[in-house]
Amino acid sequence: MFNNRYILIYTLVMALVVSVALAFVVNGLKPLHDINEAVFKKKDILSAIRDQIGADPLKMKDEELIRLFEEKMDKVVLDANGKVVTGLDAETIDLAAEEKKPSNERKYPLFIYKGDKGNIYLMSVRGNGLWDKIWGYIALEGDFNTIAGASFGHVAETPGLGAEIKDNANFPNAFHGKKIYENGNYVSVQVVKGGIKVPDHQVDAISGATITSNGVSEMLNRGMVAYLPYFESLKKK
Repeated sequence: MFNNRYILIYTLVMALVVSVALAFVVNGLKPLHDINEAVFKKKDILSAIRDQIGADPLKMKDEELIRLFEEKMDKVVLDANGKVVTGLDAETIDLAAEEKKPSNERKYPLFIYKGDKGNIYLMSVRGNGLWDKIWGYIALEGDFNTIAGASFGHVAETPGLGAEIKDNANFPNAFHGKKIYENGNYVSVQVVKGGIKVPDHQVDAISGATITSNGVSEMLNRGMVAYLPYFESLKKK
């Protein structure tokens, strides 16, 4: 019979072998994982301007999507004061990591789509839903006031309710054409219950998802502010 010492040694050796094998697999798959993650992010960004690109990014082949992104998209990183930060790639800026920093040290990614009718500026925003984080990309036309499109995502919102911010195309589509300024003052766009009273600045809330809808309103109001100083500087050029 095997004694306890033998069993212990055998267990330790097997654990070591499995650990080495897992490390090898993880490291071997990391380049593929990084590529897939980069493609997913590009799809997320371009989904906000599917009307402008004339195609659904979610249905495009990876090679086609990557080529479109590289040919038509400029990238800028801004600091907390709206100043351009050099030496950083906007695609590597993770708002989940940035929000853990002091507010004056945060960086913000900005994507500029070079469309046939002028540039479209895509801001990245992040906030809180009912159960976990929500996020989105908000596209502005060259007047820095009119929303050209939007896309949203979430971690764990309820299917059929809060998850509709992503799953129901009517919700992000409702932001198209809304204005973020009124009489020169920043007012953002509000997600409201009980009917729209200010058509230029409001969209209908998702039925039964009050907390998620309020989360989108707060996310937009707070998240877009970081980009406004940069847009103001462009207006002066």
